[in-house]
Amino acid sequence: MTGRQERHGRSGTPGTSAGKGTGPLAGVTVVTLEQAVSAPMCTRTLGDFGARIVKVENPDGGDFARSYDDVVDGQAAHFVWLNRGKESVAIDLKDPAGMAVLHRLLARADVLVSNLAPGATAKLGIAPDDLAARHPDLIAVEIDGYGPGGPLSHKRAYDLLVQAESGACAITGRPGEPAKPGPPMADVCTGLYAALSIMAMLVGNGRGDRTESTGGAVSVSMFDTMAELMGYALTYTRHSGIDQQPLGMSSPAVAPYGAYRTADAHTVVLGTTNDREWQRLARDLIDRPDLAEDPRFETNPGRVRHRPLLDEAIGAWCARHELAGIQEAADAAGIGNSRYNTPSDVVAHPHLKARDRWRDIEIPGSTVPALLPPPVIRGFEQPMGAVPALGQDTGAVLAELGLDADEIAALRAKGTVGLAGGEDRT
Repeated sequence: MTGRQERHGRSGTPGTSAGKGTGPLAGVTVVTLEQAVSAPMCTRTLGDFGARIVKVENPDGGDFARSYDDVVDGQAAHFVWLNRGKESVAIDLKDPAGMAVLHRLLARADVLVSNLAPGATAKLGIAPDDLAARHPDLIAVEIDGYGPGGPLSHKRAYDLLVQAESGACAITGRPGEPAKPGPPMADVCTGLYAALSIMAMLVGNGRGDRTESTGGAVSVSMFDTMAELMGYALTYTRHSGIDQQPLGMSSPAVAPYGAYRTADAHTVVLGTTNDREWQRLARDLIDRPDLAEDPRFETNPGRVRHRPLLDEAIGAWCARHELAGIQEAADAAGIGNSRYNTPSDVVAHPHLKARDRWRDIEIPGSTVPALLPPPVIRGFEQPMGAVPALGQDTGAVLAELGLDADEIAALRAKGTVGLAGGEDRT
């Protein structure tokens, strides 16, 4: 196993879902105690860059996202999305023997990531201060809901709850009809901030040559993340005293910027971000020089105040034209535009196909398509490893830690560890 004691050149344990040992983070080992979305997004991102991810799960069901649904050939969509390329090790951390195994893992790891319930790491004796004393070289990352020291710190936090608490739902939807942004923004962005923090710590600790390490503690809260994403809205409200109202598929910041129905029953989205674009839209796209010359629409603040008049004019023009013609004309005029798509449309999107963005990955008992991660790195493609069955790597990892077959069998017999399919995979 790679880690501080034996880190160099690992290329994956045979029979596991480990990566190929290539990429910017090759040689970095991450142990993770994770559930659902935020921490799994963090660690999958690290794995996409070549880190080895050892996912420690409860033998009794594992990550609860495994059971959200079974639509991906028997596996859950959330789990398949976020857990490819990881090794699943099933350990009961409530058993002292299980904690002893975890500490053997941590002694060889570079990073521990967790997003357990409030206070859970302290109860297990692996809070940041505990780890600093026992594993001083380890980077310990805790993802939580609200961060310590506040009146909400004790609360459980799920994506919708944090989006509501942070005000994100109040600026999504329409007036009187608030909505949660569709993607789990609080979870995903918190996971990405955590991954970014880990990479910064690895660089800052001089991990490039694998000869020095100083550890460190990082905490990232979902609420703080969403407050950051609310930056424009909070800044506007603080300095204006106005709570901007949600506008559906539009933006309170600029106009015209919105969705319009076309003659062939599609929806086109048109956007302008400055006065020059507005002039091109009015004169060259919808052939309304009168609007371009109207002093009410000369600057963006005026256009925002008179948004309904502009939307009416643009909507009437779009209603007389088909989507393809609108987009062709908008491109020619240098106006940003897109088509409103459903998830089904995006699954079959020609742009993803033309750019070869899909890869097949293995899941227990099947193979399914998955999207490559967004970063395109010359000379390196993300490993896109298999999605593990619960406990499928337990035997191999325990053997790597130096436990012999009898010791593993004894832990298995008392339920301290779990092995996929009831098989000893040592």
